[in-house]
Amino acid sequence: MTLDTVKHATETPDVEQPWAELGLKKDEYERIREILGRRPTGAELAMYSVMWSEHCSYKSSKVHLKQFGEKAPQNDAMLVGIGENAGVVDVGQGYAVTFKVESHNHPSYIEPYQGAATGVGGIVRDILAMGARPVAVVDPLRFGAADHPDTKRVLPGVVAGIGGYGNCLGLPNIGGEVVFDACYQGNPLVNAGCIGVMRHEDIHLAKASGPGNKVILYGARTGGDGIGGVSVLASETFDDTKPTKRPAVQVGDPFQEKLLIECTLEVFREKLVAGIQDLGGAGLSCATSELASAGTGGMRVELDTVPLRDATLSPEEILMSESQERMCAIVEPQHVDRFMEICEKWDVIATVIGEVTDGERLEIFWHGEQIVDVPPGTVAHEGPTYHRPYARPEWQDALQADDAGKLPRPSSAEELRAQVLQLVSSPNQASKAWVTDQYDRFVQGNTVLAQPEDAGMVRIDEKTNLGVAIATDGNGRYAKLDPYAGAQLALAESYRNVAASGAKPLAVSDCLNFGSPEDPAVMWQFAEATRGLADACLELGTPVTGGNVSLYNQTGDTAIHPTPVVAVLGVIDDVTRRTPIAFAEEGQLLYLLGDTREEFGGSAWSQVVHDHLGGLPPKVDLERERLLGEILIAASRDGMIDAAHDLSDGGLVQAVVESCLRGGNGARLVVPDGLDAFTFLFSESAGRAVVAVPRSEELRFTDMCGARGLPATRIGVVDGDAVDVQGEFSVPLAELREAYEATIPGLLA
Repeated sequence: MTLDTVKHATETPDVEQPWAELGLKKDEYERIREILGRRPTGAELAMYSVMWSEHCSYKSSKVHLKQFGEKAPQNDAMLVGIGENAGVVDVGQGYAVTFKVESHNHPSYIEPYQGAATGVGGIVRDILAMGARPVAVVDPLRFGAADHPDTKRVLPGVVAGIGGYGNCLGLPNIGGEVVFDACYQGNPLVNAGCIGVMRHEDIHLAKASGPGNKVILYGARTGGDGIGGVSVLASETFDDTKPTKRPAVQVGDPFQEKLLIECTLEVFREKLVAGIQDLGGAGLSCATSELASAGTGGMRVELDTVPLRDATLSPEEILMSESQERMCAIVEPQHVDRFMEICEKWDVIATVIGEVTDGERLEIFWHGEQIVDVPPGTVAHEGPTYHRPYARPEWQDALQADDAGKLPRPSSAEELRAQVLQLVSSPNQASKAWVTDQYDRFVQGNTVLAQPEDAGMVRIDEKTNLGVAIATDGNGRYAKLDPYAGAQLALAESYRNVAASGAKPLAVSDCLNFGSPEDPAVMWQFAEATRGLADACLELGTPVTGGNVSLYNQTGDTAIHPTPVVAVLGVIDDVTRRTPIAFAEEGQLLYLLGDTREEFGGSAWSQVVHDHLGGLPPKVDLERERLLGEILIAASRDGMIDAAHDLSDGGLVQAVVESCLRGGNGARLVVPDGLDAFTFLFSESAGRAVVAVPRSEELRFTDMCGARGLPATRIGVVDGDAVDVQGEFSVPLAELREAYEATIPGLLA
């Protein structure tokens, strides 16, 4: 077979090419020909196809994502924003923290273990590429119905993949969520986040500048296990009529990644790197084109020098492969020998595959023949931009009119008690210890809060106890009812969770999971959610530093609920002042902060008791969220509260049960005047938290709340061995614990 060189492509303009099979539209293929002034070579076509995929180019979403820049709040903490591998924020004392959330949804459905494992590996390399040492990971997860047979295939594999890879890396898994809903049956969401720490002066960017600087590929050999990988898998819907995509899922090696991390951090310490990029989605196509386009010159690559696991791979396959545990560094000539010595020390394969040129082209050669000659920016950053049509779906009004407040409520104290147990034992509200116990949450010794706390928290300076906290949240049921409000509620809950731990919220990363952008109803959901999140971030002063969009999460015509997952990062000056959720001492006074209203749309109660989704989600009051956050942070810092738990899914009763079980103490509750017991227990009004206040601090705490205008209602006391709602019912902790802890193991047995 004749090698398809640039010369050959110029001389044979009419050769048929498999652009459609590679996921390109006809007009996209014509645009490539227009850019090049000829037909692309096979290698060029491979590069454009993966880089112009939905997953890599954001072609359907970027017109909406630009709001995150246009509406970005002024925030002095922001050091690196959208456009790099991950955002970076200043957390004080010369430290910078980088964090990001991404998706590995489609691969994790096909190969749960490897899909989830390589999702962790990829996000860790994004953080590493910024110059940071990864210090913790989080995993927001969504699965189909808990009792569906396929959930027993997908969930254990995903959890084992996350735990297996993260535990081998020695990274604590400190947060995330596990949610079940039938809408995710064929499209589970496996989102992965990572936090990294560095000094300000150690920040690295993905750019290739300086003619003569060497391009070094280092890490694992390139194989055929990830060809097309996530860049193709995540760019169309699943369809049983299409051929299997199983070979596209990458295979991870966490021990290789651990060596790669330590090797990379050492070359950073010796300042041997002028630019760096990890190889994730789109592999070498991405790394070479992004490094070249972000730099000041061009790049020449000798592709046949790439170390291979499979000698039969074609140039196109090498460029498309998403094999894991690989990085690409730009190194000045005088540093190459030392760079190679460090790689050899860590048993990491490293190869000079090219150099930076003073031209403006990305040129790739195969055994001396030129197979790529492109302007790198057209590959990396100038893919198509779609203004997809979007329209509010016809069914939205009927959905919102189907008010959950009209559902039958418990008619007796016995029925109320039974529904509390029903809620606590439901898959979404029950203990996730079966999952989280498979993760090492405390490796490295710096974890101070982890699941099931409101936020994960790690110490980043052992002398001063400076720390950072992270929470991830997203309620697809709320977003289905109202995507604008649903996205804001996701941000508000993560913000509230971070504040409840005692940390000050600083910045946001997001993972926006939606159905097919070719469906105007889905595109409307996406447009509304991004608008809602951008508006809310502006009001709360928490800029979006980066993130991920995952589209085509749908099987046939059935899309997932719109699921914007929002991660909020916060900083705490002294982690010894953190606030846990546990009611740890008898006699603590329980206060409900915020206003409770009859808000049941999208609630856990409506789902668990009535299998209902309808009405409107809870109202969003961002100014109240900010005030609540300030009170929680001040009370934590000044020792006014011993415990705090945000109120969200399941309402007050769920939060109280979790805090009681966590601390091993019961609670006596009194229904406040003006509320009925049902609304008091099950409402999901936002902007609320329950706190445990030492008696010695009650006056100081209530004076602070009163002076700031935050409603604070005394609702009970930590006492006994039951959750006792005065005048209504009592449930022993032993009965609650059995209901709370037995569900997930029982489903997965």
